[in-house]
Amino acid sequence: MLNSQGGATSANGRLNAGVDVSKAHLDVCVGLDESRTANDEEGWAQVVEKLRQCRVDLVVIEATGGYERGMVSSLQQAAIAVARVNPRQARDFAKSMGQLAKTDKVDARLLRDFADVISRHKDRSKYVTAMVDPARTLLHELVTRRRQLVTMRVAEGNHLEHATKATRRGILSVVKLLDKQITAIDKEIDDHLDGHFKQQKELLDSVKGVGPATIMSLVADLPELGKLNGRAIGKLVGVAPLANDSGERRGKRRIWGGRAKLRSAVYMAALVAKRHNPVIKAFYERLVAAGKPKKVALVACIRKLLTILNAMLRDGRMWAAAADLNAVSAA
Repeated sequence: MLNSQGGATSANGRLNAGVDVSKAHLDVCVGLDESRTANDEEGWAQVVEKLRQCRVDLVVIEATGGYERGMVSSLQQAAIAVARVNPRQARDFAKSMGQLAKTDKVDARLLRDFADVISRHKDRSKYVTAMVDPARTLLHELVTRRRQLVTMRVAEGNHLEHATKATRRGILSVVKLLDKQITAIDKEIDDHLDGHFKQQKELLDSVKGVGPATIMSLVADLPELGKLNGRAIGKLVGVAPLANDSGERRGKRRIWGGRAKLRSAVYMAALVAKRHNPVIKAFYERLVAAGKPKKVALVACIRKLLTILNAMLRDGRMWAAAADLNAVSAA
């Protein structure tokens, strides 16, 4: 549907908009109107006012490594629905429209068109970005910084293997500093969890195999845990097998996509759980005995573990090994 301004509209007749974000600029496309403004507080306010005047129904923004956060937050505070989409989704949509060129203006127009599709979608609410929780945002930043420190610590530790007498002392000095910072940020994260997510922490901590690193990752990067069904949680993490069928052909189910860093954390938890957690251990051994490859069985254990954790947070109950073991045996 086109309105009097020549732009695509939602089912309710209102305009949709696309905002392409870069470090310095915001390119905005509403109907046929295109404009550029600075990516700062003043620019956010200008965009919000413009979208209010146009009575925009939905705004689509591409995730750009954090440069979009201020704009998303400003739109949410102004009660304007915004969908922050994965860059791969936006690019795939552009290709499906036959648009191979890529510029900021072109991207803004395509995001506007993408907004028109999402605004009419029956599951529109799934795509709209939820209001940011400041406590969870801070936790996410702390967990991200911890990952960076751990990555640097591993790299410096590897350098020690081939270090000479001239370089060893400097590497050890850096390792010592990184160890000190990791210890400090671990305490900061733990205090933050106790102050804002104590119940979730206690519930997750009651599961054998789920340690501090997994807990902080789940709470920071999977706010949907306990709010969706098990399969939806598995898809978010990227461990749900996806169909690949066409006509009479039944393709092999594979896992892909999802939140990679979170998946790595839960993968490590599943490795421990398949040895020491009675429920996951029994499930893993049953799958292997049935002829499943060990890697497939391990992915299934990740999915099972997430399903159990999701149910625990949904119901607010602690780990109950006997009950869950019976459920696994009956499955």
